[in-house]
Order: sequence, then C-alpha cells, then structure tokens
Amino acid sequence: MSDVLELNRPVSSSAVTASQAPDTGTALRFITCGSVDDGKSTLIGRLLVDSRAVLQDHLAGVTKQTHDGDQVDLARLTDGLAAEREQGITIDVAWRYFSTEARKFIIGDAPGHEQYTRNMVTAASQADAAVVLVDATKLPWAREGGPAQDSDALLPQTRRHSLLAHLLRVPSIVFAVNKLDALPDAAGAFARISAALTRFTQEAGIQAVATVPMSALKGWNVVGPRADEPGWAGYQGPALLELLETLPVTGEAQASLAFPVQWVETPQSGDSDTARGRRVLWGRVAAGELTAGSQVQVLPSGQRAVVAEVINHVRQPGAVLAGHSAGLKLDRELDISRGDWVIAAPAPVADDSFDEPTPSYAVTRELQAVVAWLDDDALTPGRVYWALHGHRWIKARVKRVVHQLNINTLAREESHDLPANAIGRVELTLQDGIPAVPYAESRHLGALILVDSATNRTAAAVLVA
Repeated sequence: MSDVLELNRPVSSSAVTASQAPDTGTALRFITCGSVDDGKSTLIGRLLVDSRAVLQDHLAGVTKQTHDGDQVDLARLTDGLAAEREQGITIDVAWRYFSTEARKFIIGDAPGHEQYTRNMVTAASQADAAVVLVDATKLPWAREGGPAQDSDALLPQTRRHSLLAHLLRVPSIVFAVNKLDALPDAAGAFARISAALTRFTQEAGIQAVATVPMSALKGWNVVGPRADEPGWAGYQGPALLELLETLPVTGEAQASLAFPVQWVETPQSGDSDTARGRRVLWGRVAAGELTAGSQVQVLPSGQRAVVAEVINHVRQPGAVLAGHSAGLKLDRELDISRGDWVIAAPAPVADDSFDEPTPSYAVTRELQAVVAWLDDDALTPGRVYWALHGHRWIKARVKRVVHQLNINTLAREESHDLPANAIGRVELTLQDGIPAVPYAESRHLGALILVDSATNRTAAAVLVA
C-alpha cells in the first residue's frame, strides 16, 4: 500500500513556488538511492509538495478523501519516473525540479532494483550529491537484541549504491535513515544504525556528509524538524533540505577546459570569406570555460590552436561555461572530427628552451579501470565490446579481471569474471588511443561506457584508475 500524508500539514516558510523562485545560480543536482521500498518516491513527493513544485491538477489526481480529510499519495507523484523505468530506459534518468528561497534543485530518483543499477550509475555520474535512504524497519536493530554495530547487516543495495556513489566521486553523500516513526524507540534505532553506517563508511573510505533520521511520510526532519518534538530521535542537526541547501555543486566551471567535439559544421560552399567560412566545432563544455583567445590542444592528435570565436547554442558570441552547449572556431584549420577533445593547452615553454611542452594528457590504448558491471551476461576476458569515450566509439577487449570487490566484506577477491552488478578492477586494450586520465582527476576524460556489440545493451560503467 502506498504511503499517504495529510494535506493540511503546514508548508515550510522557506518553500516557494517554482515560478516565484529567484535565480540562485547553479542548481544542486542530487539523486535519491538505496534499496527497493526504502521510501525514495515518498521522499521526493514530500520535497515536491512542500516546495510547492507540484501543479494543482497533478496534486488533485493523487489526492483522495478520507474520514480524516484530504490525503495525497506522495509516492504516486513520481509515477512518471517509474513509468519511464518500465519502458526500459537504460542510460538515462528523468529529473524533477524544485526550488526554495535558498537555491534551486534538480532531483533524480535512482531505481532500487538491482537490474536497474545502470540507471543509478548514470544518474550518480551527473550528480553533485547522493541521498542514500536506509529503511530502519528492515534492519535487525529495529528489534530487541539486534546487533549494535554490525555493518554487515546493512542491506546489500545500501552498500552497493553507497560504494558506487563513492567510486563515481559524487562530491557529497548523505545517509537518510527513514521510517523511524514506525519504531517504538526511534532514538535507539537511529543510534545503532548510525554506528553501523559509520563503521561501513570507514572501512570503505567513504566520507559521508551527515546521517539524518527522518520520516518522509510524516515530514519529520525532511524540510524542518518535528514541530511537536524538537530533537526527535536524538538528533539536533539540520533537516535534510536544510542540509542540501548548503552542499556545494560540482566545480566543473572552475576546472581546466575539456570540450568533446560532437559535431563539425562545415562552411557553406561558395563563401569566399575564410574567417566566416571556417568550420565550427559543436558540443557541450564538459569542464572549464570556453573563451575566445584561449590556447587549446586537440586530442588525440596533439595539434595546437587558439580559439578565434565562441558562440552559444543560439549563435550569440561570448564565453560559455561548463554544462552548456557551444560552438567554437579556431584560428587555423586542423584535422578534427567527432570524438576529438579540445582541452586547455599545456603551459608554453620559453623561447630559448629546447624542450617540447608536456602534453596535458597522455594518449593510451591500455587501461586499468574500475568497472561496475551492469549486463546480465558476465564480463569475461577476451570479449570485445564497444567503448564510448566522450563522443568517440572504439572497440575494447577485456584483457583480464584483476579482482572483484566483495561489497559485504569490502575484500578484493580473485575472480576470473564479473557477474551482473559486480564491481571489480579490469585491464582493457583499446583499438585506438584515447586521452584517458584517472577518473579521480576528471569525471569526463576518465569515464567510459562499455556496450555489448551484439545486443547493444549498456554493459558497464568504466572508471579509469
């Protein structure tokens, strides 16, 4: 049965309608993840309702009359997302938008089922923060005599999603212990679960921002603290939304320029103006800022040039920041095609130096990488897949599996292959060289996707080690 709430609950004073929300700069993009039925849809519904980001007709459609008054089914507010998952979306996730007086948010509902782990990986790779929900009613410490600090008792999907968010370098990870309103001793259960989460994160090297006790159904510690019981569950910190309002966004705009070429627009024939007729390289700025006058290097060729002009998606000239589409013209014609990268050129060498400038990134065909295996068929050495790096498709052969990570013990175990939803380290050989760098240095140049060449299914998320 779906969760419901009373409509007459006071709305937070900080909540405003989306249309009234001021432009507060870059929005925080975050996902909710965790196991099935941990309350992710209810939490999203609560945030949308309390921030008044739900249209009246949509709200009316999920509201029913009871003897206690009108009640809205929170989980049904995200039916659109659930329907998209049922249609077999594998590499994309639907996002919803809402605002408060403090900032704007983009929220994605990552599926809890193991077979939809690929959706969670896709969403996490774009997120500034991850809220990992933990259902307190499913864990043994909800009962008398349960283990006090047994992190192994955490649900596998809680551990898997936390590890994936950590591996994907989601900047902020928050644990939200949900459904504590259903337990007679909320403070005791929260203390035990917090201890287990602390032990797990320390063993895994995960730095969590906070662990927040809450009831998404009742709204306790979601937008604000429980009104009739401050310090509920022994917690004195900020509510979840208050915490999200303070988290940083990914600093891609401050990073070094990385621009994957998606399309090369050729000049119209018969145009005698060389400058106007110069080719335009189109794509979305992955990191940094694209400005005229910048010295850049094209990879994998290593050719250098100066950016002559930058235009935005409506062809207006001007600088373009990370996350936005842009077209650029170089001061010279180079051999550039779809799949190449335009990056910030390395520092120039002195005129009297005999040394060549050090390339920004080495081009390589051999990769050591951490793999989140998403296909139903196991990864086996010797198999060849299509690999997508930026906008370049190349073939990749699996040389060997170095080890598999046991998500329960966090031990690195010897393995010949990787089954579905496993995480492990592998060696890959690529058909051509790419400017791959460790994922820890770049979330864009250090990430690939493997696709099964026979079924066209997304098989793995690859993070260069």
